[in-house]
Order: sequence, then structure tokens, then C-alpha cells
Amino acid sequence: QVQLVESGGGLVQPGGSLRLSCAASGSIDSIYTMGWYRQAPGKQRETVATITSGGSTNYRDSVKGRFTISRDNAKNTVYLQMNSLKPEDTATYSCNVYARITGTSTVVGYWGRGTQVTVSS
Repeated sequence: QVQLVESGGGLVQPGGSLRLSCAASGSIDSIYTMGWYRQAPGKQRETVATITSGGSTNYRDSVKGRFTISRDNAKNTVYLQMNSLKPEDTATYSCNVYARITGTSTVVGYWGRGTQVTVSS
């Protein structure tokens, strides 16, 4: 019912920047918290940043001051601006949204398929 499509990943040098986007589509009535998560090979998925419907944000300590999460409610899209990228930022980045489908009363979390970010010289 809900489809999430991420874009903007790629290969960049240390210190470079990327802007990820995730657009939600489907029979969506409401979207609540949206977030970005990442997973490196052999490691567990970790939260990068989240943003509530009211605009409150949270970041993991290692990305504070470098990454900025934002959202465009009219477009059902969440963004992640990544600056001063480091090799340890290399991972598959996935977006997650909590949404209520039209005609239902249940809020469910949905995942995108992910976009690869590689930071290397």
C-alpha cells in the first residue's frame, strides 16, 4: 500500500556531500515520524536521524553537526543532507515512515529498499 523510493546515494571522497531523498506514495492518509537508518556489512542497522510531524529532530552523536534531516509534508518526502562525509559513514541508507493508510486507523512503519553511500578516496 505504501511505497518508499530512496535516491541520492553514490560514491564520494572524504569531506564530500550527498543529499538523500525518500518519497512516499500510495493511499496515505497521514504520515507521522520519518527517519533515516543505515547498515554496514556485518553490522546491525542503526538510527541516523528522525523527524516528527511537528519538526522535532534527533541525531546520533556521530553525525551531529554534519547531517541535517528535513521533510516536505506536501510532497510526502524526507531528506538527509550529509556534509563532511567520513569513511565510517559508508553504509546502505534506508528511510522509514510511520503512516496511516486511507480508510484504516492503524499506524504502521514502512521501509524503503535503501540506497548505497560509499565514502572513499
